[in-house]
Amino acid sequence: MADHPSDLTVRGVRIYRTLLDLKAQQQMAREIGTVVAQAPLFTPRTPGGRKMSVRMTSAGCCGWFSDHRGYRYIPRHPSGQDWPPIPPSVLAVWAQLTGLDRMPDCCLVNFYGGRARLGMHQDRDEADTAWPVVSVSLGDSARFRIGNTYRGGPTQSIWLESGDVAVLDDEARLIYHGIDRVKAGTSSLLNGGGRINLTLRVVY
Repeated sequence: MADHPSDLTVRGVRIYRTLLDLKAQQQMAREIGTVVAQAPLFTPRTPGGRKMSVRMTSAGCCGWFSDHRGYRYIPRHPSGQDWPPIPPSVLAVWAQLTGLDRMPDCCLVNFYGGRARLGMHQDRDEADTAWPVVSVSLGDSARFRIGNTYRGGPTQSIWLESGDVAVLDDEARLIYHGIDRVKAGTSSLLNGGGRINLTLRVVY
């Protein structure tokens, strides 16, 4: 694992404040726009049938998906199209912060409108959870809640800004986390506003 000192660590989650400057954010946003044009955002449902407030798509060899059959990765977009490749700017962040030769299989693209939320959850649908998860924030600020490796208990929240990157690895790899709130209008990066979160994962 690459040794890059983070700006702060919250419950084992390493936060790199404004790792991406404005120019880098703009480049990444353009590349993600190309991904979304090829693999449009969709709204998944939980296994219980509830419609999620976050819209999503993916890039890479697989994409995260949820419906009545459960949470899982699928080889193609729900439309039947192949997932687009992970953009170079996103892979560069993974390489910089992890130092790994192994590249991620999936870049999950979550889009948050002003009312979108994401409940407390673990990222544990991957075959080997020893690999890190790298999470990039673009657009409006979001309140990121970090819990424990078990459900419940005390939590801690911080605001993530556009260009911030979080790394979940080691003891924090299976920590519960979520997004409580998005503060609309705090960034002009994305046309129409909102927030994009990119989550890089080794799946297989």
